[in-house]
Amino acid sequence: MSIRHGTMTRRAVAAALAAAALTVSLTACGGDEKGSGGTEGSESTSAPPGKKENKPSDGNTVPDTTKTLATISGSNGFQFTIHSAARDDGGFLTVSGAVKNTSSKRQFPPIQWNGEESQVKRTGRSFAGMTLVDKVGKKRYYVLRDTDGFPLTTTGLNGIDAGQSVDFFAQFPSPPNETNKVDLQIPLMPSATIEIS
Repeated sequence: MSIRHGTMTRRAVAAALAAAALTVSLTACGGDEKGSGGTEGSESTSAPPGKKENKPSDGNTVPDTTKTLATISGSNGFQFTIHSAARDDGGFLTVSGAVKNTSSKRQFPPIQWNGEESQVKRTGRSFAGMTLVDKVGKKRYYVLRDTDGFPLTTTGLNGIDAGQSVDFFAQFPSPPNETNKVDLQIPLMPSATIEIS
């Protein structure tokens, strides 16, 4: 009983942390959307780390949108700008940024961004298909799920107008402390190396 109770408590804490991260990312991050990647005309760039995140007086961490860890451009009219990849004390790593529709027409996020699990299909379009790869530790990290199987990431994405940006977040298990860089992989997009803060 105590093991089950501990697991349920951890899951409840993870869900609460995800809700808080979503609120922070929706109010603090600027977002862009972009589609297919890894094809001709796609590019991914990483930038050196900028200044640390701003910490308001209430203790909440607000991502610094002036910092860019990486820009990921695909040939399908979507572009990701990654603003932060921050560890927290609960053993999680939250990646936040924006996705922009750089095309001249309204576009819908590709369903491949959802991932392939049947459980995440009920959340609508999301970023549940994102993964982090620790090349040194030879491990792949997937977006966390809550107790009901919902991904701890931005969900319910709709069509994105030409030039419009949408903020996003995705929460993963935190790699070991000695890992300071990981590759962010988004389906249909080129991968990019990002630095963990």
